[in-house]
Amino acid sequence: MDRKYFGTDGIRGVANGEQMTPELALELGRALGALLKTSARTHQVVIGKDTRLSGYMLETALSSGLCSVGVDVWLCGPLPTPGVAFLTHSMRADAGVVISASHNPFEDNGIKIFAADGFKLPDERELEIEKLMFTDALKQKRAHGSQIGKAHRIDDAVGRYVVHCKSAFPKDLDLGGLKIVVDCAHGAAYRAAPLVFRELGAQVVAIGDTPDGVNINAGFGALHPEKLRAAVREHRADIGIALDGDADRVIIVDEKGEAIDGDQILAVLAKQMHASGALKGGTVVATVMSNIGLDRAVSGMGLKLERTAVGDRYVVQRMREGGFNLGGEQSGHVVCLDHGTTGDGVVAALLVLAEAGRTKKPVSSLRGVMEVFPQALVNVKVSRRVALDTLPNVKEAIAAAETTLGQSGRVLVRFSGTELKVRVMVEGPDKASVDGHCKVIAGEIEKVLA
Repeated sequence: MDRKYFGTDGIRGVANGEQMTPELALELGRALGALLKTSARTHQVVIGKDTRLSGYMLETALSSGLCSVGVDVWLCGPLPTPGVAFLTHSMRADAGVVISASHNPFEDNGIKIFAADGFKLPDERELEIEKLMFTDALKQKRAHGSQIGKAHRIDDAVGRYVVHCKSAFPKDLDLGGLKIVVDCAHGAAYRAAPLVFRELGAQVVAIGDTPDGVNINAGFGALHPEKLRAAVREHRADIGIALDGDADRVIIVDEKGEAIDGDQILAVLAKQMHASGALKGGTVVATVMSNIGLDRAVSGMGLKLERTAVGDRYVVQRMREGGFNLGGEQSGHVVCLDHGTTGDGVVAALLVLAEAGRTKKPVSSLRGVMEVFPQALVNVKVSRRVALDTLPNVKEAIAAAETTLGQSGRVLVRFSGTELKVRVMVEGPDKASVDGHCKVIAGEIEKVLA
């Protein structure tokens, strides 16, 4: 399937660069709206965004495109991606759109689309939109007179999402007596996340909660847990919670300042859900990037781990196909279909806190459910995309690493779906060997593609 604009997580690029422009947003809105108009629904689209400066520009263009073909728009303002998915479904809207580049720096931006059921559009539907964009056929779809769409603002969008998150936390528990540090990455959850934990009774120390349009993800959030670790130690907090720019992923820091990633969160939740009979199909879904330690932890519980391509959309797709309800990514996307349709960093953190509350143990005690194998990951910036198996020296370096590691490790080399980078991941029994193999493979890629 050859797609020009959509990648593994919507459309993404440098704002006002070659692709992520108001012209593209306008045309995307027109094409999406034209396709929605073929149904008998109410023709409403929910639009949310993160805190990037360019969000205003893209939001206006996208809204104009939708209204121009007769679709009404509901604007949420800054709201986490899972919040937009939730509102889309609860409002019976035709679709939901998030303007965000997630964990990327503020110069980037992106657009991802949810269907009426709150799940991300399948690849086939995105391709339909692409085929309609920048075509003469759209000229025939313009609305006129009273048929032109209207734009409304949802003033209580944050409050609705806060209530939704709290519903995932057991009613017989609260967070009273806990001190929680929440790192909002200066992103979409800067208002919602602290409110959720405060309203459940916790004493909250919020950091990364003063967005200015250009500081999203800059030294804060799930990709930069160093400040969270320091804050947890400084405030003697019980837990630290780091979200990314659109709050669909989370990294947790325990009371000792040690990080707990998405794989470990999946292991903790799998154990709890299996014990309570809530885990469907005896299966957890993860991606090819997940640590081999997750395989061993899950199999040790008598459960099965299924792997998908990288991208939470593919995790969710497999979950829905198999009737499973728990999945995610090492990066911190954790999806529990009992509580939402996409990764939700706030909800995932609440589920971990619920397990700590039930066991009456510190968060650090939960980490023992999974042994993390040494893993090295290098992102190599490249100038172009080529088939990696056509590069002899790269193939040889990968083969050498795989031969040395045998059954005790893994090598994964792939192009990023959202950036012009090659991701090199090596796992094994000791850090020195995985670091060495990763460095050699990355070096060979740099020689020919940098």
